[in-house]
Amino acid sequence: MKLGFIGAGNMGGAIIRGYVKQNPDQACNVYISEYTPEFAKKVAGDIGVNAAESVEDLVQKVDTIVLAVKPNMFDKVVPQVKAAIEACEEEKRVISIAAGITIDYLKNNLPEGLKIIRVMPNTPAMVNEGMTALFLGEFADEAFKNDALKLFESCGKVEIVSESLIHAVIGASGSSPAYTYMFIEAIADAVVAEGMPRAQAYKFAAQAVLGAAKMVLETGKHPGELKDNVCSPGGTTIQAVISMEQMGLRAAVMQGIKDCCDKSREMSGE
Repeated sequence: MKLGFIGAGNMGGAIIRGYVKQNPDQACNVYISEYTPEFAKKVAGDIGVNAAESVEDLVQKVDTIVLAVKPNMFDKVVPQVKAAIEACEEEKRVISIAAGITIDYLKNNLPEGLKIIRVMPNTPAMVNEGMTALFLGEFADEAFKNDALKLFESCGKVEIVSESLIHAVIGASGSSPAYTYMFIEAIADAVVAEGMPRAQAYKFAAQAVLGAAKMVLETGKHPGELKDNVCSPGGTTIQAVISMEQMGLRAAVMQGIKDCCDKSREMSGE
């Protein structure tokens, strides 16, 4: 797979770094195009991959194009990509990681019959703990699907999902790091009030959240069962659970995520 990233900012750069770290022998097959050739060379040099002179140069050199620019840049970049693909004899494939850019938009603005995969990653991909959803276009074949899985598994976990669930994906993983940071901050604030130094409080809280999440993923047990295992009769944990339930913790989380999904639908014009 020869990969070309149009845009190598926070998310695009995280994906490239994860892929190269897991597949160091493939760095020679990764190219970057940025808003100037000079900046592309700087970013590529920092990561250890290749810089392309332009969008057209990148498309000629690769078989898989990753659109990693901001959504507001698509109307400028996509026509360049379309023209470059049409000028090539070799088959090209396109992956888009932009929020709000649908498969239909890509189908309607890129050459007919193109193999397309839409992706919704999240920011923990920057530390190789991302959760990524893949939405397959109608022409995306098994080989393309497997290549996309390999690419995004290099920076976390991946699931293939129907595009109709995009708003649920945004609520569950796209936006949820923000809610989790709020929870960690709240735990830390509470124990700072008990006298713990703040840096230490963040470490205790963050590691507890990381470990709890790993328990869910690796044991396969229901979160409620794992919660029950911590709640000794008459103990400290069940007292905290009762208090949080009285304050509406779960109701607040569920309503917040519903509002997130509704906002996503509104922004998509649904």
